[in-house]
Amino acid sequence: MAIQIGDKAPKILGYDQHGNKVRLSDFKGKKLALYFYPKDSTSGCTAEACSLRDGYGDLRKAGYEVLGVSRDNAKSHQHFIEQHNLPFSLIVDMEARLQEQFGVWAEKTMYGRKYMGTLRQTFLIDENGIVEKIIEKVNTKDHAAQILNT
Repeated sequence: MAIQIGDKAPKILGYDQHGNKVRLSDFKGKKLALYFYPKDSTSGCTAEACSLRDGYGDLRKAGYEVLGVSRDNAKSHQHFIEQHNLPFSLIVDMEARLQEQFGVWAEKTMYGRKYMGTLRQTFLIDENGIVEKIIEKVNTKDHAAQILNT
């Protein structure tokens, strides 16, 4: 069953773009905006990442850290971070394990064709590791403000 509001987030979140293990305990005492997105360097995903980059200072003032997750590999994440000067890490989830835990790896339809893909959603996790809110309808161009206004 997918993680819901009120559930504790997993202790191990995965590995970042440099191969470092990312643990929930790395964010102890801070809120975490864990956002899932389909693919590096696509228009919607770039708009979302840049909104979070531009609002990063305000998010940090509000006590948030930001962490992105997609199925892209480490090299793709490194390029995406460098290209857009992102101040936060991205988790490599090529097997969609974390996405399955959070229930964002799902069947999608495009042009009548069904396929498995990542749902664009953000999980707001409190200082104790508990999922506080799930943003299911992400506004890619203004996502930082969307998080701050929840």
